Amino acid sequence: MIYPGLVSITFRKLSPLEVADLVKKAGLRGIEWGGDIHVPHGDLGRAREVREITLEHGLVTAAYGSYYRAGQSDGSGPAFEQVLATAVELGAPTIRVWPGAAGSDTVDEDGRWKVIHDLRRIAGLAAKAGVTISTEFHGGTLTDTNESASKLLVEVDHPNLFTCWQPHNGEATDVCVDGLREVLPRMSNIHVFHWWPTSAERHPLADGAARWEKFWEVIKQAPGDRHALMEFVQGDSPEAFLRDAATLRQWLA
Repeated sequence: MIYPGLVSITFRKLSPLEVADLVKKAGLRGIEWGGDIHVPHGDLGRAREVREITLEHGLVTAAYGSYYRAGQSDGSGPAFEQVLATAVELGAPTIRVWPGAAGSDTVDEDGRWKVIHDLRRIAGLAAKAGVTISTEFHGGTLTDTNESASKLLVEVDHPNLFTCWQPHNGEATDVCVDGLREVLPRMSNIHVFHWWPTSAERHPLADGAARWEKFWEVIKQAPGDRHALMEFVQGDSPEAFLRDAATLRQWLA
């Protein structure tokens, strides 16, 4: 089953209560709570508060959207143990992490293996807490190409490691579909948007119907449950979000 939801950083200027109100009004189900503003890493009190807000609205926490960068953050960013403790208090089933801090074509073999070993380490730590790890599928990281993203899952080789999926900016639909098929067995949540050709050019989600129809054909083949999470909307507008949420609900009906 695919449940509709929102990535909370779409509305960084809104409070957690306002985000939850908006998601409920839109008729969505889940929220990926961000680790920068809404549920800061290590703020366990805030995590408990946001968990209660989520439940009181009849919603679920779909993920904890952390800013932990594998192979880099420990020592220069949030410690993973801190991130994990926050996710547990929040009630998040998975933690989204960033696979490194540079694109695959700029990272040497030693740098890549540093990321791999750290992903393996944090996947093991999270497993003990009953939480999975999901890598971001994004430019400027080791999942910036389809080949590198699928290779990374094989290299880490840990049953508790999964990947989010989203279309790479400016990538042709058939190329996106090929990459999606590669990671499908290890896919967790999906980030949904229609930006074209760059992330700076946001369009109504309905304008991407032909493109997303191809994606859903593949995504719906994956077993298990996951969330399709809307991420950033035209003009950062709640009205645009409500419009696009109706489109997403229609697609998933």
